[in-house]
Amino acid sequence: MRYAQGGGLTDAERAARERIRLQAVVRFEAGETNREVAAALRVSERSVERWHRAWREHGQGGVLSQGSPGRPRLSETQIARLERELERGPLIHGWADQRWTLARIKALIGRLFHVSYTVEGTWRLLKRHGWSWQQPARRAIERDDDAVEVWKKGDLAAGKSTAAERSAWILFEDEAGQSMTPPRARTWGRIGQTPVVRVRGRGSGRVSMAGMTCYKPGERSRLIYAIREYRGRKDEPKGFGWRDLRGLLVRARIQLGGPIVLVWDNVRLHLTAGMKAFIEANAEWLTVFQLPTYAPDLNPQEGVWSLVKRDIGNLAAADLAQITRAVKRRLKQIQYRPDIVDGCLAGTGLAIHE
Repeated sequence: MRYAQGGGLTDAERAARERIRLQAVVRFEAGETNREVAAALRVSERSVERWHRAWREHGQGGVLSQGSPGRPRLSETQIARLERELERGPLIHGWADQRWTLARIKALIGRLFHVSYTVEGTWRLLKRHGWSWQQPARRAIERDDDAVEVWKKGDLAAGKSTAAERSAWILFEDEAGQSMTPPRARTWGRIGQTPVVRVRGRGSGRVSMAGMTCYKPGERSRLIYAIREYRGRKDEPKGFGWRDLRGLLVRARIQLGGPIVLVWDNVRLHLTAGMKAFIEANAEWLTVFQLPTYAPDLNPQEGVWSLVKRDIGNLAAADLAQITRAVKRRLKQIQYRPDIVDGCLAGTGLAIHE
C-alpha cells in the first residue's frame, strides 16, 4: 500500500476521508444542520462548519481534497534499508553512544540517500513506519545471545520436562538489596526547577532480600521471600549466606507441598560447597538449573525487585526500619496478586505452562 506525504495518510485512509466529505455534501444539499451532519458522520462540528463554508463558496469541489501532494521521497526499498541501518545502531555509523536522535537519523538519511528531511519530517517518517521514542533495555557486553537461545531450548526445556514428570514447581530465585538512599523516581515539578528529595546523608544499613517466584500449571503462582537487615553491628552478617538460602528452599518445599525445579544464576553464593552438598543430598525433590551468564532479563524475580524499588522511589526514610517496612509491605501486596507474579514471567518472554 502506497504512502503519501500529505499528513502521512495511506491511499485507503485518504479515500475513506473523501467518502465522508461526499456524504457531508449530500446532507448539506438535503438541508441538514451542521450539528446533525457532525452527529451522523461522527466528526467534529468544527470540521463540518469548515466544509459547509467551502461548499457554499465553491460547491462540491471545494469540499473535496486536492489529492496527494506527491509521492514519498523514499521508496519502500530505501525505507527497508534505512530500518536495517537503524537496527545496526549508532555506533556502527560513527556516533560515540548508542542513542538515535532525530537529528542523527536525518543526517543518516542524507548520507545514505542524498535526500534532505526536516527534523519534523523525520519524526513523521519514523512514526508512520512503526518507530517510537523509547527507554532502552540494558544488556551486558559479555552477554552471549546465542547461549541464551541454547539455554531456552536446552536447560529450560529440560527443566520443564523434569517439572512435568515429577509434578514439580518451577522456582526462579534471586537476591537484591536496598540501602538508605532510595531509588529516584519521576515526579511533577515546575519547569526550570528540578524537584529535590531530601534524604539522610548520615547513617548506614542495608535491607537484603531473597525471593522466589513459583510457577506450576494449574496452580496459583506464588512469591516466597525473606528479609534481613544489616545495621553495621559487630559480627552481624551483611547479607544472606548459603544456609539462609537452604532454609528458604526448605520452607518453599513445605509451603508448595511438592518437588522443586530451581532456576538461578551463577553468583558465588549459589556455588558454595555447602550449597552443592545440600543440592546433592536432596536430589529426590530438588533439581537445579543455572541461568546463562549476564542474563538477568530471563529471571522473573528481577521483575519483582523492580516493582518493589519503584514503590519506594523518592522515599525519604527516617531510619532503616522504615525502608524494611516499605519493602515488606510491597512484597506482601505482590504475594496476594498472582497476576503480578505471572506478569513478571511474561516480561521475560519465557513460557513454562506448555
